[in-house]
Amino acid sequence: MKTKFSRGFTLVETLVAISILTMSIAATFTAVQSGIQSSTIAKDQVTAFWLAQEGMEFIRNIRDENALRSVSGTPTNWLASLSASAGDPCFFGKTCTIDSPLKTTAACSGGFGSCPNIRQSPSTGLYGYTSGWTQLNFKREIQFQSISASEVKALINISWLNRGVTKSFQISELLFNHQ
Repeated sequence: MKTKFSRGFTLVETLVAISILTMSIAATFTAVQSGIQSSTIAKDQVTAFWLAQEGMEFIRNIRDENALRSVSGTPTNWLASLSASAGDPCFFGKTCTIDSPLKTTAACSGGFGSCPNIRQSPSTGLYGYTSGWTQLNFKREIQFQSISASEVKALINISWLNRGVTKSFQISELLFNHQ
């Protein structure tokens, strides 16, 4: 004799179980995708930070080299090659780029946003503007503001594109004439 109620899963119970399983898998994939996106954003922010730091170190290095030349007997303006005269690429009010590997500066055509994207050497990992290197998403742009005859403010603006949205930050430092 067969019982009226057989033991086992009904179609409704099976569909509910499949729905719960599908939602848990979808939630897992969403969490993983969000984690990957967050790590990409963090990677870009770290790269931007190091590009800004490298730019500021370059500027301090030029200022210190100028001071050493003066101490060695060759009078040199403390902002020579940066912003000592109207002909310098980074003269007050102009926007410029720095190329650390080549130890050069170059003027840009306008204000922030007008400089070319920075490039990276595929073999050494150095950042600069050498053609043939891999072009990156990042722009590093520098401006100087005069505070007094012995003090300037160096502004470094880093901007990059992330998923169609422009991200940026700016650092500044007061530089003093140590001569």
